[in-house]
Amino acid sequence: MKLHERLRELRSERGLRLKDVAETAGISVPYLSDLERGRTNPSLETLQTLAGAYVITVHDLLEGVEFYGASTEGALPKGLADLVADATLGPQITPDWVRTLSRIELRGKRPRDKQDWYEIYLHLKRILN
Repeated sequence: MKLHERLRELRSERGLRLKDVAETAGISVPYLSDLERGRTNPSLETLQTLAGAYVITVHDLLEGVEFYGASTEGALPKGLADLVADATLGPQITPDWVRTLSRIELRGKRPRDKQDWYEIYLHLKRILN
């Protein structure tokens, strides 16, 4: 996931508007919009401010973000990570399937929880096998 996608995901997960986050972070709405569209890159100070607005650490804000083609630890979306960690369901999902699933978006959005990811896995497996 790219940084701009992560920023948008954080805001969307919380049901916040651009204006809400911009005001809390003390940045302009157009600047936040540019960040979420990948048109510009934030400074470390801006990342700290945005992390504060979301009440998370910069480390958590950057979790799963790709830098120079490599992903940070925990690059899997939360629901998919939960599915992979599940003692019953996780072992049946190979690393190749995890990579495939981690790239999936439906109408520009990612599945939200473990059950959504599992259903997509089953559908794709049925189609592709």
